[in-house]
Amino acid sequence: MQHGNLTHGIRANLDQFLHQLLQVMLVGFTIGMMRTVVPALSESEFGVPKNSFMLLTAFVVAFGLVKGTLNFVAGRLSERIGRKKVLLLGWAAALPIPLLVYFAPSWSWIVAATVLLGINQGLTWSMTQTSKLDITRADQRGLTIGLNEFSGYVGLALAGIITAYLATMLGPRSGLLLFGMTTILLAMLLTVLWVKDTLPWARSEAAKHKAGISSGPLARYPTNIGAQPTTWEVFTLVSWRDKRLAAISQAGLVEKFVDALVWVFYPVFLYQRGISLPDIGWIVGVYGFVWGGSQFFTGKLSDHVGRHKPNLWGMWICGAGVAMMLLQEGMAWWSFSAAVSGFGMALLYPNLSAAVADISHPNWRGSAIGIYRFWRDLGYGIGALGLGIAAHFSGSVEAAFWFVAVSMFLSGGILWLFGAETHPRINPADAAPAPVDSTAALQVRVVAQTPPGGRCTLYTGYGQALAQHLDSRFQLEISTLRDANGQGFPAIWINGSLVKPSDGVIVMPEDIVAVLRAGDIAVGDELHAALNAQIDILLNEGEQSC
Repeated sequence: MQHGNLTHGIRANLDQFLHQLLQVMLVGFTIGMMRTVVPALSESEFGVPKNSFMLLTAFVVAFGLVKGTLNFVAGRLSERIGRKKVLLLGWAAALPIPLLVYFAPSWSWIVAATVLLGINQGLTWSMTQTSKLDITRADQRGLTIGLNEFSGYVGLALAGIITAYLATMLGPRSGLLLFGMTTILLAMLLTVLWVKDTLPWARSEAAKHKAGISSGPLARYPTNIGAQPTTWEVFTLVSWRDKRLAAISQAGLVEKFVDALVWVFYPVFLYQRGISLPDIGWIVGVYGFVWGGSQFFTGKLSDHVGRHKPNLWGMWICGAGVAMMLLQEGMAWWSFSAAVSGFGMALLYPNLSAAVADISHPNWRGSAIGIYRFWRDLGYGIGALGLGIAAHFSGSVEAAFWFVAVSMFLSGGILWLFGAETHPRINPADAAPAPVDSTAALQVRVVAQTPPGGRCTLYTGYGQALAQHLDSRFQLEISTLRDANGQGFPAIWINGSLVKPSDGVIVMPEDIVAVLRAGDIAVGDELHAALNAQIDILLNEGEQSC
């Protein structure tokens, strides 16, 4: 099997995983430099007339439309040319951004810069997330996306604070130029020198699924789609044909209303109340820090309790934090309210993406994630339009806050009604009915720990040999429980019965053969040799950790 020797897991690919975390932090730096200084000084520095709410939101509308579209393009493109090339294209698109801001004679140049920012974010953030999912295991998806978003949004928060101080010391244009060019050039250099393409890992996982040797319980993949679907088939599936994916997509779209509000109107709202630029950076930074930092455990939490409940509570808590901004005043209150929104966002943000990844087959997972991110980031554009309309017709920014809070509560209700638990361990696919003929009916299940070693490696080898020579269905289940009765590792089951070692210690080839013959399954010389070869591998390995 091509790429069959590639190992999935954070520990096994730690070096590349850390490189990808650094990449997404630099992606966060790039968007973060546009989120504090630019909106707060839109009137004094870039000529936006006072209370021109629709004009003010134009740059976020442009960003959302472009980023959403590029997310869609990035997923499909990366399945053809590889993840690394798409990442590098994203960084190349960012190069003119600091120069456009530095020389901007009017707000239209800022809008043009955010169009390029949308291209950059759509290509780079999509690839950092997809690449991490490629090289990690299914039971690490929540943690993987949590760490990805932690790194990105901590980078975003840090950039907002750093650029606020640089703008105070050097002037807004010079500060953004210095910070932006340093970030983008460093990211390009690191991509060229150290980032690996992870598409081979995705292809390896898909090949294992096809061969029936994927590890762990099977997810409830949609059944109304082919093995090699077209772009349109995946788009319609994620958008409306699968109600679970559709519910997740609408929640992703609406939660971006919060981020659009924080980007456009939080700085304006606070600046109008006499808060200094660095202090605005800190209040908005609290939102980013709590959002990013909490994902250290909210992503991992969903690997244990599932995705659905954290997503629901995240929508409602985040909406409550937005409403709280208007109920009292002062640095402490506004910081606390921002923290509540950030925590709600931390509950939902990594786990909406993890839910999509759970039920998307490896053959088209990159496309599905790209389409989900298309709808999610389209929320920037739709949300910013809604904010602008609400503020325009009410004459104040406060109406925009209420618009977002109500939208979050309603969207959470839709997710509650039409969503479902997607974690394959908590809500696995129904077992396939057993075929009638004896050879085709052979089901082999091995319970092992990771990394395997010892008997876990031996029993896995038995399972692969049986799959190769008897066309049996082989399932590798990863467990952290050691159990002599077969519920934990190490254990090998054939047709639902635990194979017990005749010597009371290790299942030998003779024990496997005895079970097969008891089921009237012929055992040829080639299978005998393949089973005995696993014993030789065990002896050469010299590892008895399992």
